[in-house]
Amino acid sequence: MKYIFEVLIDADYSAEQYAAAWLEASELIQQSAGARGTFLHRDLHDERRLLAIAHWDSKAARDASHAAQDPAIKAIIQSQAKHVQIRFLGEFADADWQVEPAESSTKAGL
Repeated sequence: MKYIFEVLIDADYSAEQYAAAWLEASELIQQSAGARGTFLHRDLHDERRLLAIAHWDSKAARDASHAAQDPAIKAIIQSQAKHVQIRFLGEFADADWQVEPAESSTKAGL
């Protein structure tokens, strides 16, 4: 399951400042049962726009983690709220359809 949101950084703040707090909170969140990693992507055309993708075993695992959220995580999130706008994009199942590149002859050791 993927939990996806967009982050818009205010003009008086930087993506690096937000990312430092995001990394700190994410390390704590990854201690939760069912957490499978988080990724923070920067828009190629707008350095103040980020895309966050959190991977979970299931929606139930993510919901349980959020319900029992550590006060330290809440504090980090609240400290960033005045510097960013968060737009929740959705909760998505793992891919039903997937296409990956075929293994080339050099990758196969030929």
